[in-house]
Amino acid sequence: MRVAIAGAGLAGLSCAKYLAEAGHTPIVYEARNVLGGKIAAWKDDDGDWYETGLHIFFGAYPNMLQLFRELNIEDRLQWKSHSMIFNQPEEPGTYSRFDFPDLPAPLNGVAAILSNNDMLTWPEKVSFGLGLIPAMLKGQAYVEECDAKSWTEWLRSQNIPERVNDEVFIAMSKALNFINPEEISSTVLLTALNRFLQEKNGSKMAFLDGAPPERLCKPMVEYIESRGGEVHLNSPLKNINLNNDNSVESFQIGGSNPEGIRNIQADAYVSALPVDIFKLLVPNSWKDIPIFKKLDGLRGVPVINIHLWFDRKLTNIDHLLFSRSPLLSVYADMSITCKEYEDPDRSMLELVFAPAKDWINRSDEDIIAATMGELKKLFPSHFTGENQTKLRKFKVVKTPLSVYKAVPGCQAIRPSQSTPISNFFLTGDYTM
Repeated sequence: MRVAIAGAGLAGLSCAKYLAEAGHTPIVYEARNVLGGKIAAWKDDDGDWYETGLHIFFGAYPNMLQLFRELNIEDRLQWKSHSMIFNQPEEPGTYSRFDFPDLPAPLNGVAAILSNNDMLTWPEKVSFGLGLIPAMLKGQAYVEECDAKSWTEWLRSQNIPERVNDEVFIAMSKALNFINPEEISSTVLLTALNRFLQEKNGSKMAFLDGAPPERLCKPMVEYIESRGGEVHLNSPLKNINLNNDNSVESFQIGGSNPEGIRNIQADAYVSALPVDIFKLLVPNSWKDIPIFKKLDGLRGVPVINIHLWFDRKLTNIDHLLFSRSPLLSVYADMSITCKEYEDPDRSMLELVFAPAKDWINRSDEDIIAATMGELKKLFPSHFTGENQTKLRKFKVVKTPLSVYKAVPGCQAIRPSQSTPISNFFLTGDYTM
């Protein structure tokens, strides 16, 4: 079976990989000149990579880890110590750690929480632990029901002190969906916590050892092509052409010039596009079909990813860091955490600026000035006195509409991957 797939991000390439493995012929069409979608990356004039986002792989990602194994690239994951590390805003330049010991789950998670006395008091730990019991006992069914509440509302319903939010979950909600706890669906955080507490290595983190298009996407393309599939860049989906029965007749694919437009016919068709782009392409005769009509309630969240190259080292921590800053989410010194970006003498910080809705239209210079203001609080010894650390260069990557914004009520409107259209399917972060 010949299958046309629009989008060469992780969803589109994974779809193509498994179709090729099953004996089908996937043909992938990507609008841009780079693979990866939300994990795309580029090189600057100095040969340094800059990325769409700061990407972490958790032990709780079984499908992703299976993909690495099947591609025989497991060694490209650089696993870090089983810890979560938070900046201490009230003590600039210091950190607080949740270290998970080598014990079965959930004992390792409980031990990590109980052994940290910097961020939560014992009454707060007990209150939070009691609040999580329904999620742990009732499982995912309970977690899905909680989609009616934001995380902040769920905490209040469980009588968990607000300070737990301030100390831990503002940082975590921004890391998971780039929005604050009063906006994010409680289902998102409860799902993550359930996985972290019930799987021994669920919260353990790994960095890819280089740029995602080269170190992850390229092996996927090689796998697809070795089995007769194809991947085409600079080939945007322009239109979904229909038959009289509303099934797909062809994908209209664009090229670098008007003469490059062609209609591609296949036995089946898949949209692996971000939800906001796909909504613009939904044919008029499909718009009142419930599965497509509900998509109006889904919208991508803005994200800003920042790269800062300095003239010396700012930190020696080989891990993801939760900044607990009002402007920043997570960050890492990629000159330490990523093999390809290694520099023994100078730091390259990659930071996620979130929430970004009030900043996405601001100039790069404004964003960098605000970011440096926050870094002076996180690393005060490097930015005071006579011999201050200097910023060598920077790169700002803005994504106005990234992953779908996981606000309360979204679970009910997220579509399945099969649709009422007999030869048309969906895939991507917003699908179920």
